[in-house]
Amino acid sequence: MDIGKTGFATTAVLVLSLAATLALSACSEREDTQVTSRVAATASQMAINVETIADKLRAPWSVTVLPDGSYLVTEQLGVLQHIRLDGTRTEISGLPDDIYAQGQGGLLDIVLAPDFADTQTVFLSYAKGSKKANRTAIIRARLVDGALIDRAEIFQASPTKDTSSHFGARMVFLPDGTLVMTIGEGFAYREAAQDKGSHLGKTVRLNPDGSAPTDNPFVSVDGVRPEIYSLGHRNAQGLNFDTVGGKLWSHEHGAKGGDELNIIAPGKNYGWPITTTGIDYNGAKISPFQSYAGMEGFVTDWVPSIAPSGLTIYRGDLFADWNGDALVGGLKSRDLRRVDLEDGKAVGEEILLQDLNARIRDVRTAPDGSILILTDDKTNGKLLRITPK
Repeated sequence: MDIGKTGFATTAVLVLSLAATLALSACSEREDTQVTSRVAATASQMAINVETIADKLRAPWSVTVLPDGSYLVTEQLGVLQHIRLDGTRTEISGLPDDIYAQGQGGLLDIVLAPDFADTQTVFLSYAKGSKKANRTAIIRARLVDGALIDRAEIFQASPTKDTSSHFGARMVFLPDGTLVMTIGEGFAYREAAQDKGSHLGKTVRLNPDGSAPTDNPFVSVDGVRPEIYSLGHRNAQGLNFDTVGGKLWSHEHGAKGGDELNIIAPGKNYGWPITTTGIDYNGAKISPFQSYAGMEGFVTDWVPSIAPSGLTIYRGDLFADWNGDALVGGLKSRDLRRVDLEDGKAVGEEILLQDLNARIRDVRTAPDGSILILTDDKTNGKLLRITPK
């Protein structure tokens, strides 16, 4: 179905104010919590261009750029949009018919196969099932003439859960051709994040056919899910592999505070719910430990929470001073955070795009060095392109 023009190339110049207000209540997704971080946050004085590529998107979740420069955008309610360079867009057919689009579930991430130019292969993550039994899954398909063909489900998380929260679902390919995906712990099943017999609260690493690579850290351990790459996560909705620095980065939602930015390494335990700097929504202490022997510490955290979603480690020429820094979308804080990284450590933080007053769902570095942003709204989500003024 051709939906027509989308407000392409509507450009606004935003000069971000120095008077950054931090009187924000943050959340795990849409739940209010107590915004500060371990490093001082300051507002940006940089003048930047914000170009609207598409508007009237319905709860957009993920964006990727096709070789011809057009875009694929997932909408959480179960639609995959192809947004062309002239601003028109078309819905891609061939999606699964068991998408569970409730709460935080739905059609979620999309990534292109490393050999997409030759095979037209894409990978999509989504919540599947029903209210009583749902899980995060991945399909692989080929994108041909506006349709997904040769579709196959290659992975589904086990066990199922009966909550509509914390699906994780961010994906990225590593240089060796394996696919990594985050899986949330379902909100009500926090202890499962420490259970190696469950995929909940884990990062998994897969071959493109969905099988477990033979060099995964627990592949030969009895009673352990062979796909597990790391554990002890709450709900990671940011994932990026920095090809220059050679590190896999992830961030995850805390409860009332305790969002974390982490460097993910195979076999490591990131602590949830044994370690956290957040507290429960009722004010109760989740754990007496902010760190624990044998568990990985975070690079930085946010207490109170910003509800992070979307992550890129910036590499490009347009924002040369930002090379190697993390750009993190904030749902509750309604801004973009630039975390200044040096040698794997956070040394500063800058608040961007406050003037948009929009929940930021996804953040990507485009091939030309511009920054792509998806704003989260059920009826008027936007795909934005950010460049220096």
